[in-house]
Amino acid sequence: MMAAPPSASSQAVQAAGRTRTKKLRVRLGMPLQLAVGSALLLFLVAAAALAPVYTAFDPIKLDMAKALQPPDAVHWLGTDHLGRDVFTRIAYGAQLSLLVGVAAVLPAALLGILVGTMAGYFGRWPDELMMRSADILLAFPILILAMGIAVALGRSLSNAVIAMSIVLLPTYARLARAQTLSVRHREFITAAQSIGAGDWRILRRHVLPNCLDSIIVQASIDFGVAIIVVASLSFLGVGAQPPTPEWGAMVLEGKLYIREAWWISTFPGVAMFVTVFIFALVGDGLRDWLDRSRR
Repeated sequence: MMAAPPSASSQAVQAAGRTRTKKLRVRLGMPLQLAVGSALLLFLVAAAALAPVYTAFDPIKLDMAKALQPPDAVHWLGTDHLGRDVFTRIAYGAQLSLLVGVAAVLPAALLGILVGTMAGYFGRWPDELMMRSADILLAFPILILAMGIAVALGRSLSNAVIAMSIVLLPTYARLARAQTLSVRHREFITAAQSIGAGDWRILRRHVLPNCLDSIIVQASIDFGVAIIVVASLSFLGVGAQPPTPEWGAMVLEGKLYIREAWWISTFPGVAMFVTVFIFALVGDGLRDWLDRSRR
């Protein structure tokens, strides 16, 4: 028995639903990679925040009787050379990595915006002084400069984060300066000046909002960069020190046991790769989304 064809009214309802969905999608304009990246980022943040809830072991407590155990039903990712659960240490390491991203990128972005907008708006000798200082820092490779600063400050995770923040600062300063130069002589700036608005009011109300899109996109990408560079510093011995459950330090600890206990170094490395990939997805999606809304 053949099914009856849909009525005209039901077809109209379905068409109206598809039209509303399409209009909503156009209005939001969210790229697929931003939606996927945001969902994965929320999951990562929740997993890091709830690490004490779903992990059953102490991340730094030693248990030599269980050293170098391969992954099994109890220790899902195995144990390290000191009997510590690798899965638990990776979960707690996620907390440190996310904090590293915030602590390194946020101060660099805030100070870089201040320096860059002032240099681009006022020009003359403040511009030359600030930008030539930024050029000096940008002349060095990121990892080499961060390592030099971290060694000078002292070997610790906090000093590695400070070093990374200093390394990222020139990028935001130059980006904010470029955006300020692009709007400094626009009509709305001239109009604000003609009605007596002061320089700081113009910077706060008119220049800064035009810089935020690019800064947000750059910051979302630099979160991943900060995490991987600080982890590299820990791997080189100038970042997090034992027994801190930090991913780079975990890779360093497992280096000597890579043949007989490959899981000690492999799984923290995978965690770093996945985290940086998530931030790259979010950054690319934000760039496409903000550019589309501007058009």
